[in-house]
Amino acid sequence: MILTYVHDPMCSWCYGFRETLGQLIEGLPDNIEIRRLLGGLAADSDEAMPEAMQRQIRSNWQRIEQSIPGVTFNYDFWTRCQPRRSTYPSCRAVIAAREQGQTFDERMTHAIQRAYYQQARNPSDVSTLIELADELSLDTDAFTRSIMSEQTQQILLDEIQQSRELGAESFPALKLQIDDAVWPIAINYNDSNEMLELIDMLSQPS
Repeated sequence: MILTYVHDPMCSWCYGFRETLGQLIEGLPDNIEIRRLLGGLAADSDEAMPEAMQRQIRSNWQRIEQSIPGVTFNYDFWTRCQPRRSTYPSCRAVIAAREQGQTFDERMTHAIQRAYYQQARNPSDVSTLIELADELSLDTDAFTRSIMSEQTQQILLDEIQQSRELGAESFPALKLQIDDAVWPIAINYNDSNEMLELIDMLSQPS
């Protein structure tokens, strides 16, 4: 049995889900394997984000703050940075970090979220991602080579394809695979117990 978590490091709802996801993973039985997949929200772009999209995303941040107690955003991002609708660089950063140890998958994801949502830094910029790699004490030379490589881009595209094959059209998404069957687990942003109960029910022998 595999529980697949599909996400994007610059997905604001994934950021809001982080604490409850941790509680969910802690509560899972030992016979369920956890897999993380990058879904890829937005392809590479050097174009400035249109003002209408900026307003939409700021409004989304406000909805998350109202929906998930304790989650806050630093709105200085919108004046300090030049926003771009481009999350693939941060996805490749997670892959490049993961190459230096599996634990860096989650650690780089969290570093990107912290930089973006709390420190008003722009993870669409490779320079920001290299700074984060350094802050995580990664080998920055190896990280830089990897994040710019065609191989890393192909891994990202493969993970996006796998996510689509699982039926993950929005993020975050949880999919429980039992043999050849795939079961969607509805996201509860504030309480892991409901998700754990459903996973327990589905994982019981028929």
